[in-house]
Amino acid sequence: MQARAGLLFGMAVVALTGPTAVAQEQDSTNTIDRIVAVVGTRAILASQVTERFYTELANREPPKDPKVVRQLQQGILKSIVNEELVVQEAQRDTMIKVSDQEVTESVDELYRNIRTRLSEEQFRQQLTATGFQTLEEWRSFQADQQRRRFLYDRYWQMLSGRQKMKDIPPTDGEVREYFEQNKASFPPRSEAVSFKQIVITPSASDSAKRVALTLIDSILVELRKGGDFGTAARRFSMDPATREQGGSLNWIRRGQGYDPKFEAAAFLLRPGQISDPVETSFGYHLIQVERAQPAEVQVRHILIMPVVDSIRADSTRLLAEAVYRAVKDGASFDSLQRLHHDKMEEREAEQFPVDRLVQSAPSYGEAIRDVKEGELVPLFRLESPDPNRSKWAIVQLTKRIPAGDVRFEDVRDQIRARLAGILGREKHLTRLREANFVEVRPI
Repeated sequence: MQARAGLLFGMAVVALTGPTAVAQEQDSTNTIDRIVAVVGTRAILASQVTERFYTELANREPPKDPKVVRQLQQGILKSIVNEELVVQEAQRDTMIKVSDQEVTESVDELYRNIRTRLSEEQFRQQLTATGFQTLEEWRSFQADQQRRRFLYDRYWQMLSGRQKMKDIPPTDGEVREYFEQNKASFPPRSEAVSFKQIVITPSASDSAKRVALTLIDSILVELRKGGDFGTAARRFSMDPATREQGGSLNWIRRGQGYDPKFEAAAFLLRPGQISDPVETSFGYHLIQVERAQPAEVQVRHILIMPVVDSIRADSTRLLAEAVYRAVKDGASFDSLQRLHHDKMEEREAEQFPVDRLVQSAPSYGEAIRDVKEGELVPLFRLESPDPNRSKWAIVQLTKRIPAGDVRFEDVRDQIRARLAGILGREKHLTRLREANFVEVRPI
């Protein structure tokens, strides 16, 4: 059954295309399956490389040039060797666990997915075509493959969690070379826009702030007498996203976009401590740190928001209209942005896909739809469940990029990040190859 190890992530595609091609390949050359590599004590067979080769080319025509075929096969063999190195290393690590239950559930899900595409008779025919005599034999084989997949994924997750593997920044030449070699794999560029904005947010009156501060002070007194933070959050917090979870924000890192005052207070606390009231643009917070580790803390909070009345809401609208008119009359956008922009909102967006904008922020998508590059977008409102808390957006469209073929500058940063991870993994794999017995033979 070892010859089927190339089917690491399931049989659906291979069952329809791989084995037939493998049989034809072997019949046409009259060769006997042979060992093409050894990793530790495990042998890798030529049939595994052939199966993976036809699986990866299932949806396109195989190359005719023998040199290209051999290059692809050598790349596939290298991938299989790397996978085997990682799996064996994961098996030796006592901290990496894979339970029988999750393996069984994974095989069950694989079976259900296949059966949605194949009838019982078709499925049985495919089992026979791939060399399985019974469904139990197939399940046993898939259980082994799924366990290996879990081990492989968890090994890399473990390294990342322990910060034992660092990304390696690629050179500009490597980024460009990757783009040229993989240009066809990137989807076409959708229409995108760049813009800068001034978001004006209503603020509460001083009297409303005093009422909110009095309430949060009273909550703090009860908590410091021994009250339960989670219960108080579910009862009093005005943050709908965290209230039902007892105020939990889970783990946060510095620089994730939290208000600087909130972040500073959270990272000063020791586990179990509760902060004094912290004022942000949202209102007043009580913060409790549950756990801490280098560079991140697990926190929960209680938010009390001062009431914003209709008078303050109208003042915000009038201010937004005045700022909009000033920009339209030629005033400096950047100067007005420094004066009036809500610091918790993004100042600008670069090359944001229009289809994503329509889905994630319909008010922006609708407002920008017919605006030309360089024009000011008509003033629009950012609705809030509480109408008095609605914000106003003054947006200038700085660039409109039409849909078309992907360009290097469109994906340069994406490639750079991807390559950094690939190069980091490759360096670690080199260390594994040096520390283990690996013998690779000609294909």
